[in-house]
Amino acid sequence: MSMADKIFIDMCKDILENGVSTEGEKVRPKWEDGSYAYTIKKFGVVNRYDLSKEFPAITLRRTAIKSCIDEVLWIWQQKSNNVNDLHSHIWDAWADENGSIGKAYGYQMGVKHQYKEGMMDQVDRVLYDLKNNPYSRRIMTNIYVHQDLHEMNLYPCAYSMTFNVTPNKETGKLKLNAILNQRSQDVLAANNWNVCQYAALVHMFAQVCDMEVGELVHVIADAHIYDRHIPLVKELISRETHDAPVFKMNPDIKDFYQFTRNDFALENYVTGPQITNIPVAV
Repeated sequence: MSMADKIFIDMCKDILENGVSTEGEKVRPKWEDGSYAYTIKKFGVVNRYDLSKEFPAITLRRTAIKSCIDEVLWIWQQKSNNVNDLHSHIWDAWADENGSIGKAYGYQMGVKHQYKEGMMDQVDRVLYDLKNNPYSRRIMTNIYVHQDLHEMNLYPCAYSMTFNVTPNKETGKLKLNAILNQRSQDVLAANNWNVCQYAALVHMFAQVCDMEVGELVHVIADAHIYDRHIPLVKELISRETHDAPVFKMNPDIKDFYQFTRNDFALENYVTGPQITNIPVAV
């Protein structure tokens, strides 16, 4: 069993056995038929993944690595807020007639801010500090910008990354660690998707900054399983597990802005069958 499988199974069991139901409460999301989408939830879930030991793709079902990396590049590299720049349709429900999701996600990453070193956006600031001031305790991003929330078609779920560099005394190299903060997460639809894409982002930043990968810590304020997902989750976590896949990334790329989704692959990735037609609450 991969560590990612164990973490996912334990988290789902904890939510199902010890979580609280929102049934009867005033909730925002609705199903396609107009009925309210209730959840079983846990507050303050914290999962730790040692990226130096394995890539955290679950084997219970397949996580589409190229698609999830495509989305993280859409946000962090293209700094786009238009779904027409994506190869998938996961954001279509929140896009307007022109494809825009408003001043959200990639839009916020592209906003330039004044620093002592000059004008930079948040991504370039992170890369600058990792290369020039790696032991800084201020290397972070935040796209939950209150002044722009009214112009976002969806408030950011994964909203903040904090990077922290530690020395590897055995190899003499620096090790890149990160914390992903998420205010809310649909565990079935999005958990391993988010874990894989931000694990890949840490790999990318480490490579272009000549570092090793360390830990990814995933903090979820509201980790929930929707009512209509409960039987799907129970079946999923009962499946056979396999060894973690081998993560492959183009080693020749030293500029973050040169990565494409085709520079990544998961080898020896043995999984259970995919779950199709997962109902999505909007």
